[in-house]
Amino acid sequence: MGWENRADDDPEGDRPGDVVRSLAELNAAAAVCAAQFPTIGLIWWGWAGAQQGDDYGGSFSFLYVLVVAVAVLVTPLVMPFVGMAHAVAHIVPAGHLARVTARRVRGPAWAWHLVYAVALAVVWAAVTALLWSRPFLITATLLAALGVLPVLGLGHFRRRARVTGRPQGFWAVWLPSLFASVTLFLLVFVGGLLATVVGLVGYQAPALSAGQLTGVWRGADGAALRLEPGGKAELTELPTESESGDWFADPPYTVCEGTGNWSTGRVGDRDAVVVRLDSGCGRQTYWRIGGTKSTPELFARFGDPDDSWVWILVRG
Repeated sequence: MGWENRADDDPEGDRPGDVVRSLAELNAAAAVCAAQFPTIGLIWWGWAGAQQGDDYGGSFSFLYVLVVAVAVLVTPLVMPFVGMAHAVAHIVPAGHLARVTARRVRGPAWAWHLVYAVALAVVWAAVTALLWSRPFLITATLLAALGVLPVLGLGHFRRRARVTGRPQGFWAVWLPSLFASVTLFLLVFVGGLLATVVGLVGYQAPALSAGQLTGVWRGADGAALRLEPGGKAELTELPTESESGDWFADPPYTVCEGTGNWSTGRVGDRDAVVVRLDSGCGRQTYWRIGGTKSTPELFARFGDPDDSWVWILVRG
């Protein structure tokens, strides 16, 4: 990184009374810390969504869109404070220890900064494990990863300060950090979107053949659907699309019994089972395939797509 093992090589050194330079370093550390958090929040949001598994074909509600919009608007106001907290608790203390060590031990100061950032990550992970029972190893790994970009970014601003001979000003630090934050966020967002489209990440419904679909599928309140080879179906207390098609009826479906036929179909990006009754009860109903390969499910949504009733059938 181009740092020499000399005390006078660091313009933000620990000279007594140099308040301006100390504040400049704190400002730079807060900026580089804040730059990574929007992307980290995006990654966490995507990971949390993937852990939830099947959403049963649900659509984004207005409330969900409103929450996301508010989060986007509030993030630029909150991130400077988050970055400052991270800098004070993690990056700046590690940098101070690194400079002290670099004056007495061989090796570049930036490398010692990384070492102490990892060491402090372990300390804070131990604290969180004791106070909040968080998993120590996972927490330590995440906190250590959070220190890498800030340490390297702070090194960049220190090199610029050496070239100019003075500490970087407020906007000279925050504007490049803002640009880097937006660029990194967009790269991760586009990459995650492409990975989701091609099926590399996110939930994927199982693919079941007609033979794997045959058998009895059961749901709540005694609902049952028997799918037999050859396309014959038998329904017991099974919800079906109502003849009226009224989304706002209570409930927005008709419970039917009897025999009919079934075939495979598709709804959007989902394979489905299309069930038709021989009698006049209800209309043909699409039971989409969900769950996992080991525990597959059939589900149908009835009523308003934004606030629909979901019925789930599992193998009997």
